[in-house]
Amino acid sequence: MLERLKEQVLEANLELYRRGLVIYTWGNASGIDREQGLVVIKPSGVAYEKLRTDSMVVLTLDGEIVEGELRPSSDTPTHLGLYRGFPEIGGVVHTHSPHATVWAQANREIPCFGTTHADYFYGAIPCVRVLTKDEVTTEYEKNTAQVIIEYFQNRNYQHLPGVLVAGHAPFTWGKDVAEAVHNSVVLEEIAKMAFASLQLNPELGPLPKYLLDKHFLRKHGPKAYYGQAKK
Repeated sequence: MLERLKEQVLEANLELYRRGLVIYTWGNASGIDREQGLVVIKPSGVAYEKLRTDSMVVLTLDGEIVEGELRPSSDTPTHLGLYRGFPEIGGVVHTHSPHATVWAQANREIPCFGTTHADYFYGAIPCVRVLTKDEVTTEYEKNTAQVIIEYFQNRNYQHLPGVLVAGHAPFTWGKDVAEAVHNSVVLEEIAKMAFASLQLNPELGPLPKYLLDKHFLRKHGPKAYYGQAKK
């Protein structure tokens, strides 16, 4: 079942490992088949070097296991919540990559200081609020998704394909799981560059809006002209 998607999700998880965004069993990547309403996700607590295609777990959007002998990631309810809340995404990634997690632990958004950032994120990468005690003690992982969705009620989640959860770590998404991984790699690099930029210039302000607009909109939206024309 969903063999191609399983291969894509396996490759996405291994790419996180190769890129150094995860160590041991930290982090997870998932993908969704929207037509069937099924999600494929990494199993819980299995080392990346031991993952195989048949290690992947297939679930419904309600969390019912359809296929797989292993327990799914403990972050599964967060992934499922994001798929329900963001109907146009096809992949979700969660890591504890060092620089992005530093910003999350500091409870700070990552300002857009340069065009590298602007190429991918249309403004500051948000740091969503700390979960309340009740949210943590009831359905922690599900409520993590709700806090993220809450932030995007009046914002475009496709223009900001990732967030930091205060005190926790980053989540990213994309049109498929490969793009979600790409955004996770980019987020970590942006976090690292922003941190270094503030060390060099503590008074640094954000990139001017006209330059942010130019760089983001030349890669995204109806007037984008970056790359090759689609055939």
